[in-house]
Amino acid sequence: MRLVADIGNTSITFAIFNGDNIIKKFRLPSRISMSSDDYKKELMRNISDEIEECVIISVVEGLEIVLKRVCDELFGINSKIFSSDDAPEIKLAVAHPETVGADRIANAKVVSEKYSLPAIVVDLGTATTFDIVSKDKEFFGGIILAGLDMQLRALNQFTSKLPKYDVKKSEKAIGVDTETAIMSGVVRGSAAAIDGLISQCEIEMGEKATVILTGGFAEFISEYMTRKPDYIDSDLTLRI
Repeated sequence: MRLVADIGNTSITFAIFNGDNIIKKFRLPSRISMSSDDYKKELMRNISDEIEECVIISVVEGLEIVLKRVCDELFGINSKIFSSDDAPEIKLAVAHPETVGADRIANAKVVSEKYSLPAIVVDLGTATTFDIVSKDKEFFGGIILAGLDMQLRALNQFTSKLPKYDVKKSEKAIGVDTETAIMSGVVRGSAAAIDGLISQCEIEMGEKATVILTGGFAEFISEYMTRKPDYIDSDLTLRI
């Protein structure tokens, strides 16, 4: 069995693969303050399969080292920390290649193998990111904006009266109270931003692109989009 761990800013998503099929998926908090023993106990509780290979993708500096040590000891393997060296076919055609997150490189690699290019990957997690991949497998830029939960937290944190809400459906664009007004702004506003940014990207690219939505809010936000995605693959990053 193959274990893939995607360390995000909020949580670590683990997937156990049998061949190309995910047979189990679970999440743990991505906290550098959690000890190796804490992570070891959680992995022992969640994994009963024999793990022969492990790949770790991380955007949280230092946590990938902790998790590698735990997995190596627990499964008796040499886990791989994914980097640009593992995607030599992807040319990082950006100003500062060393700053591109491992998750974005992983998305570009998987998309280049499984979908038609050029492609726009919209990853809806803690942040909402766009990854743009050309026909020639060039990662030539993207977009980063605040994710849905981050917007809700910011509205609560930086105002004196707006409460903190969890993400939920927005029934109408025009809110009739504080909660529905906020939910419309965050949910429908995010969908409209994604629609508009896809359009602007395609204008700059000079051609239509394959649009793939991934991440925890992919299915949810697609309902509010005018430009429907060509594919929704919530586990895209994990398929590295």
